[in-house]
Amino acid sequence: MDLLKYGIGIDMAMDSFDVCLSVIDRQQHVIIQARSSFSNDKTGFDRFDAWCTKHKKLPLPTVYLMEATGVYYEQLAWYLHTKAYDLSVVLPNKARKYKESLGLNSKTDRIDAKGLAQMACEQQCSRWQPLSANIYRLRLVTRQIQNLTEQAIALSNQLHALQHGMFRDKDLEKMLQKQLVVLKKNKASLKTKVQALIDADPALKQKFEKIGSIKGLGCQSLAVIVAETNGFAAFESAGQLVSYAGYDVVANDSGKRVGKTKISKKGNSRIRRCLHFPAFNMIKYEVGVFKNLYQRVYERSKLKMKAYTAVQKKLLMIIYALWKNNEAFIDKIPGPALGDTAAAPSVALVGQGTKN
Repeated sequence: MDLLKYGIGIDMAMDSFDVCLSVIDRQQHVIIQARSSFSNDKTGFDRFDAWCTKHKKLPLPTVYLMEATGVYYEQLAWYLHTKAYDLSVVLPNKARKYKESLGLNSKTDRIDAKGLAQMACEQQCSRWQPLSANIYRLRLVTRQIQNLTEQAIALSNQLHALQHGMFRDKDLEKMLQKQLVVLKKNKASLKTKVQALIDADPALKQKFEKIGSIKGLGCQSLAVIVAETNGFAAFESAGQLVSYAGYDVVANDSGKRVGKTKISKKGNSRIRRCLHFPAFNMIKYEVGVFKNLYQRVYERSKLKMKAYTAVQKKLLMIIYALWKNNEAFIDKIPGPALGDTAAAPSVALVGQGTKN
């Protein structure tokens, strides 16, 4: 049998991970060689490494494949990266669609590992590059800012209810007010830390300054997008990014019935949340390309929020194009504009300056 390469699928969980080692031959037949599970810690990683060495009988190329879900995969990914293994980390929606194409509709850790192993054998996936230290810290800080914001909203609602109830408790109200002050202070401190992390990285700072030329897009919102996408490292197209953020459009037509189209929202909610207010700013400050899109969508649908959602999606795609090309935003450039149904940003929306 003429074998080509090994594919090792890894399905991560909080305390353990399931693995499947498969091999592909020249006839594109994928054969499972071994399966097992290990603890998600240093001891488990060492045992997994020894297990792979034991079951790889031939000196063939080996690809390790896992999904970028949560933070549970990061320690094993870093472990494999330090050993210079060929590791790929794919977006969850991409892995899910691939497994569905194989008929693997059930979801268990064992089945997921099998599907990832076959995907590693059959496809050429990009090699994983770890987060830079600054982007990783940026993600920790921006997520904590969101947590503090949610806590502050909950406390404000509680305080409002106490102040308008039949009977009031001044001591309890003062306690909640003090907690709100602490949350506000901590949130301000973390926002300062975000700026410090950006300033400490010259390459990161340069990109933020260029993309920050979009009027109405704040540094904090851009920091969330960059942190949640790892500087767009895992994305090969704007379409992948749109799907990852949950802005991909889902049609609902059947026969003569024409249903409503809507975005899937099956993606990173933090990205959609941070783009909410910048979308309003694009219209408030009359940024040409966004205002034109807003007007077209609103005239067609008569729904303001649908038009604002289209602006959010377009803003995300333009940020992606500017980041990848390391260019600044220039509004009102002649040429074809990026429509609300376009799959990728138009170069007409990106500055024509010299790349660094």
